[in-house]
Amino acid sequence: MAEIELKTAPVDFRFPTTNQTRHCFTRYIEFHRCTAAKGENSSECEKFAKYYRSLCPGEWVSIP
Repeated sequence: MAEIELKTAPVDFRFPTTNQTRHCFTRYIEFHRCTAAKGENSSECEKFAKYYRSLCPGEWVSIP
């Protein structure tokens, strides 16, 4: 059986509180800035997508 590896966004000291709403929003904005600068299919932007998808509540995120 294959081992499943779970990851979330790395620690960001700009967001020291338990409430991660601002962290979620910031990573979401970083992802969209990256795609605007480098294009929709840029692999460099995928890390930001993973970050905001792991931080934001599922009701806020629609994963294609």
